[in-house]
Amino acid sequence: MKALRLRSMDLLWPIAVMAVVTVGTAFWLARDQLWSIHGTTAVDLALFFTAIALGETARLTILTGRETAPMSTAAALGLALSDLTASDGRFLNAATIVAVTSAGMVVGCVVLRVVGGSAVGWGDTAARLLGGAVAPILTRSVQFGGHPLLWWQAAWGDNRWLVAVTMLLVGGVTMLVSLALEAAVRAGRDHAPVLPAVVDELRSTAGLAVALVTSGALVAVAELALGIVALPLFLFPLLLTYFAVRRFAAIRLTYRQTIGALSSLTERTGYTRPDHAERVTRTCCAIGRELGMGQRDLTDLEYAALLHDLGQVALREPIPRGSTVMAAPADQQRIAHDGAEIVRSTGVLDRVAAILEAQTTPYRQVREFGQNLPLASRIIKVANAYDDMSDAHGGNDERAIERIHLGLGYEYDPQVVDSLTRVLQRRRRPTPAPL
Repeated sequence: MKALRLRSMDLLWPIAVMAVVTVGTAFWLARDQLWSIHGTTAVDLALFFTAIALGETARLTILTGRETAPMSTAAALGLALSDLTASDGRFLNAATIVAVTSAGMVVGCVVLRVVGGSAVGWGDTAARLLGGAVAPILTRSVQFGGHPLLWWQAAWGDNRWLVAVTMLLVGGVTMLVSLALEAAVRAGRDHAPVLPAVVDELRSTAGLAVALVTSGALVAVAELALGIVALPLFLFPLLLTYFAVRRFAAIRLTYRQTIGALSSLTERTGYTRPDHAERVTRTCCAIGRELGMGQRDLTDLEYAALLHDLGQVALREPIPRGSTVMAAPADQQRIAHDGAEIVRSTGVLDRVAAILEAQTTPYRQVREFGQNLPLASRIIKVANAYDDMSDAHGGNDERAIERIHLGLGYEYDPQVVDSLTRVLQRRRRPTPAPL
């Protein structure tokens, strides 16, 4: 079973190497055609290159935590679907399109790093470079009936709907490959299994992916009638989307900060140890990623972990060092219930309240009676017990894990405990620099 559970750390470096090889090969194959391009085609390529580079500097952080450059992606897709020709009248080959696209992306990343001072996820960029090569190859290198797809698009002049459908299909395949590769890179950093990460990426970014595919197709279709002016015209809506998503991200950050401030209430009033909630939250999120939880579920887990001790404010006297794992089961349940009721009163965190209310339920309720106990609740129970027991044993991780193993299968979910063990092992090892 272990061999069947492919983990994305096995794919991280191969993706980077394949991207470098693909780009290098593209420049080598395109060297003759690149030097022979002039006139209107050269101007068009320069403008596409500029749009891709500028688009790289306008990045967004989406729900999955991955950075994306929507305007760059749409411009690259529009370039791949456009029927630009060289001086000899032939279509620009796939290598030329890949070379121009990759050069624009790399220049944009360098500008973002040097001028903007922002960190660049080169692993994500490598995945997008590799995925972006799919559209040029499909439209210019793959033969259909002895001709490339671009030739057929010109031949279907009387069936423009067929051209549009073909462009959307090519764009859709390109986005699927790109998102899958980017999900693999992201999961590699999170030490998460590949398949759940890919599924979560596709589900979380489906709307944005559709917008990018349609924008790229519109740029290519309108370029026939309007010329290069179609590029800024149809990228402008994405610019508005960029500002809207940035606004949404700022609201989510404020929301997280508000929950963080609320979670510190027990610490400020002396009910819990300093930074206990933050430590438990970091451990919970690491376990959740290890177990392949989606980003929406991880967000709920993060909020619940921050607030897991909130019910202690209703106690008349604090528990020694705020260690709920040492409290009587009835007291644990009362703290969980009170915390859930406080959270439920906000009217917007019902799922988090359900997680909090079940956080003290023993795992045997699942094993013996089939109770539907949320995975997030089981994770919080293990992470909280680990932090409490580690403190009780002077920070000795091994003793804390030994104590948790005494309740394995009865109090604690064995799968969650195994994941915690792997997380702790990684923390003890030196962390390599991320791509």
